[in-house]
Amino acid sequence: DIGSGVSGGLPFQPSALALKKQRMADNMKDNPDAHCLPMGNMQLYTHPQPRKIIQTPSIVVILYEGNAGIRQIYTDGRPLPPNGEPQPWWYGYSVGKWDGDTLLVETNNLKDDGWLDVRGSPLTDQARITERFRRVSFGRLEIDITIDDPKAYTKPFTVRVNQQILAD
Repeated sequence: DIGSGVSGGLPFQPSALALKKQRMADNMKDNPDAHCLPMGNMQLYTHPQPRKIIQTPSIVVILYEGNAGIRQIYTDGRPLPPNGEPQPWWYGYSVGKWDGDTLLVETNNLKDDGWLDVRGSPLTDQARITERFRRVSFGRLEIDITIDDPKAYTKPFTVRVNQQILAD
């Protein structure tokens, strides 16, 4: 439950809360992970399977073992495209830039009716995700993630995910 660390819980729109409750009542049977479909970005962060981050000057690629997800973050200076251009995608369209020791990533153009977490919190095609990746020590990566999705939530909210290195 990605909202477990948010004071007061996630700020759901009434329709989004109803959808989450329905998904939970259905025992989360339509979770994309249960059907070997691409999971949402947040689900991938909390999934137990490993991932690999590959960085070049113009792109960062994250390979997720969970359902063979591949995410591309363009770091070549291009702007984030308007919603609907290009066609919405499972992981959205991401651009990033360095701000000191922090990789700042913005994502939009996500497919509608997504799953933010395994408990069924929705993510829609109106979402904009801002991530701040920071390597706080050799073995630890800290990611602050802000979700701004006015179709599903009454206001933006931020969660933190900590990841540890898995050597070899």
